[in-house]
Amino acid sequence: MKKMTINDHPTVKQYYKKKEIMQGTEGRRIDTQWLRNLCLHAGADDVGFVSIDRNELDQRKEILNLFPEARTLISFVCKMNREPLRSTARSIANTEFHHVVDNVTHIGHEIVKELEEQGIKALNPPAGFPMEQESTGKAWVISHKPIAVAAGLGQIGIHRNVIHPKFGNFILLGTILTNADMTSESQPIGYNPCLECKLCVAACPVGAIGADGHFNFSACYTHNYREFSGGFTDWVEKITDSKNSKAYRDKVNDAETASMWQSLSFGASYKAAYCLSVCPAGEDVIGEFLDDRKKFLKEVVKPLQDKSEMVYVVPNSDAEDHVKKRFPHKQVRSVSNGLRSKSIRAFLGVLPHMFQRNQAKDLAATYHFTFTGEENAQATVIIKNKTLTVEKGHIGDADFQLIADSQTWIRLMAKETGILSAVMSGKIRTKGHLKLLKAFSRCFPS
Repeated sequence: MKKMTINDHPTVKQYYKKKEIMQGTEGRRIDTQWLRNLCLHAGADDVGFVSIDRNELDQRKEILNLFPEARTLISFVCKMNREPLRSTARSIANTEFHHVVDNVTHIGHEIVKELEEQGIKALNPPAGFPMEQESTGKAWVISHKPIAVAAGLGQIGIHRNVIHPKFGNFILLGTILTNADMTSESQPIGYNPCLECKLCVAACPVGAIGADGHFNFSACYTHNYREFSGGFTDWVEKITDSKNSKAYRDKVNDAETASMWQSLSFGASYKAAYCLSVCPAGEDVIGEFLDDRKKFLKEVVKPLQDKSEMVYVVPNSDAEDHVKKRFPHKQVRSVSNGLRSKSIRAFLGVLPHMFQRNQAKDLAATYHFTFTGEENAQATVIIKNKTLTVEKGHIGDADFQLIADSQTWIRLMAKETGILSAVMSGKIRTKGHLKLLKAFSRCFPS
């Protein structure tokens, strides 16, 4: 009896047969309509395509690091139901969020599965969470919003969410990376569906959205994402810092403990996302707003404004001032947002996101930073007219100079050491009036 070789194995034979059939398909151009139908059949409500070479993609390096063979990005939309998202019972809104996130994940899986059957390499990064936890300060593998805009699925509104021309911002986004080329691409929509109604400005409990277009990332992150990673870190530290159960309950009330348990058991819950709830943009949404604006404000916006709830803010932040002034009936809860930079690169990168412009209203100064030790870096930070600019290197004349050992500075930012001990040890040196350092710190409460 002839001894069987590996080439005689049925699986090996099937592989070579399929390889022969698929020979020459690598790098082929895929019919756009065929792929669109595939995505819609899988359950997507809309879909667009964009080449990796398009100028609009400002995260090309990250995409290629994630999937070096990427040629075309598929962006798809899953629609959420409006009334659940508008409910003042946020458990209802969060159930809708999580259900549609699961849909996005499932649809992405089905599309990738079909593409693999066709010999096309593809992968679908997560729609939202889980996220990466890296020292670079970027906690996600790719950002889906700019890809959706480039793929013609909408425009970014003042609330920093994508507004779809038909569904408004009652959508969640998914992205798929493929090694195929499309016969044609989508193009960004030719108009901005944002109505400039500013209802998101009026509804946001922490004032994260400015009427002038300014966005306070820290305010949004601290409250809306309270039960995600940053808030969870703060909660854990409250537990470890408590001597006993009574001391813990003095810091965290029973309702907050129950809410955190619910998030850990069923999925992290958003505390607000009212900007999505009240937005009237989109062909399917705009009618009720245009037909009776007073009724829309009364039935959609005002219940969220009037809701008695706990609002999480960093002490001495713009958000704290906003809640106390605009929503005195809401209960202010002072917390840390758990954001801590693990590197100098991350520290410099996160400054614009943490900047509190109203805390800087009387400040006009140029700061030169020099970091030594494990990380060598120079940077210039300019604060004036309630704006922040961060530049590489030393630019212009400094009002205040700081030279610091990089690891000592990171520990100082994490409140693991004090400024006095760092200065006494020579790990941090300064030149200029110390009131400018204090003013700088005031702009970045944590």
